[in-house]
Amino acid sequence: MIVRRLADIQGSERDVKAENGNWESRRLILNDDAVGFSLHDTIIHAGTETLLWYKHHIEAVYCIEGEGEVETTDDGKVYPISAGSVYLLNGNERHLLRATSRMRMVCVFNPPVTGTETHDEDGAYRPGAELKG
Repeated sequence: MIVRRLADIQGSERDVKAENGNWESRRLILNDDAVGFSLHDTIIHAGTETLLWYKHHIEAVYCIEGEGEVETTDDGKVYPISAGSVYLLNGNERHLLRATSRMRMVCVFNPPVTGTETHDEDGAYRPGAELKG
């Protein structure tokens, strides 16, 4: 059994912050945990816009605080997001995430991330995380 507390993650190597200051991702479960997914508690800072394209991962996002929107760039559709909303990037959609207020999100990635990834020029994490165990 694995038990972790957010307070223990904050300020550790699992507390990853965007170089541009748009977000911070506290990575609670990672590839090394060998459970088939990763789980992140993510803060999206108010007034930011971030281009993301998880072309190698499926991501589910559950908003537990704040408001913003997701725009899929291929078709320009805009989806309002607020506490209690979930969105699933099951088609590896390239998207813009805009935060009207500070947003707190619970994110699940499959395949799991290792925790050391950074976004490439497309807004994606590179593939390569393999399940251990």
